[in-house]
Amino acid sequence: MYQALYRKYRSQTFSQLVGQDVVAKTLKQAVEQEKISHAYLFSGPRGTGKTSVAKIFAKAMNCPNQVDGEPCNNCYICQAVTDGSLEDVIEMDAASNNGVDEIREIRDKSTYASSLARYKVYIIDEVHMLSTGAFNALLKTLEEPTQNVVFILATTELHKIPATILSRVQRFEFKSIKTKDIKEHIHYILDKENISSEPEAVEIIARRAEGGMRDALSILDQALSLTQGNCLTTAISEEITGTISLRALDNYVVALSQQDISKALECLNFLFENGKSMTRFVTDLLQYLRDLLIVQTGGENTHHSEIFEENLSISQDSLFEMIALATKSLADMKASLQPKIYAEMMTIRLGEIKSEPVLSIAVEGEIAALKQEVACLKQELANIGAGSQQISPVPSRSTATKSVYRVDRNKVQAILQEAVDNPDLARQNLIRLQNAWKEIIESLAGPDRALLVGSQPVAANENHAILAFESSFNAGQTMKRDNLNTMFGNILSQAAGFSPEILAISMDEWKEVRAAFSAKSKSSHPEKELENSLIPKGFEFLADKVKVEED
Repeated sequence: MYQALYRKYRSQTFSQLVGQDVVAKTLKQAVEQEKISHAYLFSGPRGTGKTSVAKIFAKAMNCPNQVDGEPCNNCYICQAVTDGSLEDVIEMDAASNNGVDEIREIRDKSTYASSLARYKVYIIDEVHMLSTGAFNALLKTLEEPTQNVVFILATTELHKIPATILSRVQRFEFKSIKTKDIKEHIHYILDKENISSEPEAVEIIARRAEGGMRDALSILDQALSLTQGNCLTTAISEEITGTISLRALDNYVVALSQQDISKALECLNFLFENGKSMTRFVTDLLQYLRDLLIVQTGGENTHHSEIFEENLSISQDSLFEMIALATKSLADMKASLQPKIYAEMMTIRLGEIKSEPVLSIAVEGEIAALKQEVACLKQELANIGAGSQQISPVPSRSTATKSVYRVDRNKVQAILQEAVDNPDLARQNLIRLQNAWKEIIESLAGPDRALLVGSQPVAANENHAILAFESSFNAGQTMKRDNLNTMFGNILSQAAGFSPEILAISMDEWKEVRAAFSAKSKSSHPEKELENSLIPKGFEFLADKVKVEED
């Protein structure tokens, strides 16, 4: 008899579990250290491995040959638990055994010692279906447990479990399995079954599963039944899941971006005539628009079409507006008897959204810098015009002169002097800052990033950092920012490990200040310079042996 894939490939050890590493590690160590509690509660979405983990846990705690908390799966007890024939491991469904009498029977039988296994294990699935009286009957058993009896409760609706039960069990929350992990497991099964697949076919199944591995394997099983040959195609996955064709979504969105409403309506009508659900269409459209946003922000691109690459030019503002409109339309469709009309209304509104192309980060930075420069030039022109009306053009020149940024050279020389006094610390701080500078710039927004284009750290101590700019204008604009040090404080602290005060300087002025400081330092030590000049070329290694004496 054919065995379903989710049963055939059910995990038999903790190491085989997919997407539940924390739960597996905790239970494995509990078995290894012999710290078995009397009651456990497994909660989480359907198909995430709650029942499978319960069986693995039952095998591990009773296996005579367990190694590092893992069952051997070869002894009689392991095989009997897997087959469901071991009388010491009782598995029941609370949905059909939810009365007080059934729980009382469990309570009475739990007092008897186990026959073959070390622990007597009760696995109660869908425990939230128990009645109030049944919970009260179970409460007494959990409150005064019999030795070597373990209760494992499983539920998909944690909020329905009474607080009195929750306080007496160890809780393990199973998370929805990541789409990436589901894809990897599907590929593993397909390799075992000697079946090839198209990348998008597996992607569609993994997404349709919505975090449940059992759902994914059930869909895969159904898709393989429709497959002719040994290849799982994208068309079969779309047919089985009811997913809208990715090509159809590509064409629909590109029509919207071009504001070609008639073409978009034709795409919608084609899908409707082929029996596609309108609510499913909008759901897939939302997922498609989300993928565009994720890829634009640097996320993984799971699409493989040229039209998708073309749709990446849609601005983020337009995508956000489209997502908001589609979300509202989806709610209306679910409550309507005519979902197609709502879908057509949504299409017309989406087509009216003006989509502006996305500019690259570099272009955005250049535009922001140019805007700032134009604003400053306008201000300077206004000042010049005001000055010319008073007396003469002289004040206008002085006004223009005032606009040229000049750094506080005394402060710069003080920083340089500190670097000379403590060169190791200064070098260390500068290296830390230079290594983190690229990361710092990338973490800033467009205008701020544009402002720092062409800047580089040239000196630093514990309290100050000197930034040299290729443009004197950018240096001046940087120092005019009121929130400069606030903006850099957290970023520098996280990236470089310290948070100095920023001091901006143009590259030309930096060279002048540095040269002046160097000349001043040399003039303050003439004797040392004279000694060095008296040593012949090639004999510098004897500098410490030469002593200059005056006649």
